[in-house]
Amino acid sequence: MPVKCCFHRSPSGDSVTWMESVDTLLANKDGLDAFRTFLKSEFSDENIEFWLACEDFKKTKSATKIASKAQKIYSEFIQADSPKEINIDFGTRDQIAQTISEPTLQCFDDAQKLIYSLMAKDSFPRFLKSEVYKELVNKQQSGNQKRWLPFL
Repeated sequence: MPVKCCFHRSPSGDSVTWMESVDTLLANKDGLDAFRTFLKSEFSDENIEFWLACEDFKKTKSATKIASKAQKIYSEFIQADSPKEINIDFGTRDQIAQTISEPTLQCFDDAQKLIYSLMAKDSFPRFLKSEVYKELVNKQQSGNQKRWLPFL
């Protein structure tokens, strides 16, 4: 079985690896920041903010914090006319509204999956063609050259 040399690996901060998937992008701090900037430019940053809030919410251990965080997410993203209302179907919104009084760590899962899908299918491909992405690639490539060739 051939062994791959370490030179075939892309560094974790390499923006070229972000083309692999939206998961790779969201797992990388620089990628996430760039994607957030892009979504702000498209007036849809509520999607990434909601997704991140859900990720944080799933890590909550205390029952009282679960209730307060769930209510905050609901009032900020789910409730009709909320400040950062996300675009989800009525059924999903209604299901959350019915369970918000006794929330579980899974109460936003369906909405989070819808928003993830929207970002993956619509926003992510546009991001990869955007100036935000191109600027980041150029910045990282020039940074990599300086790192490997300090005399540049």
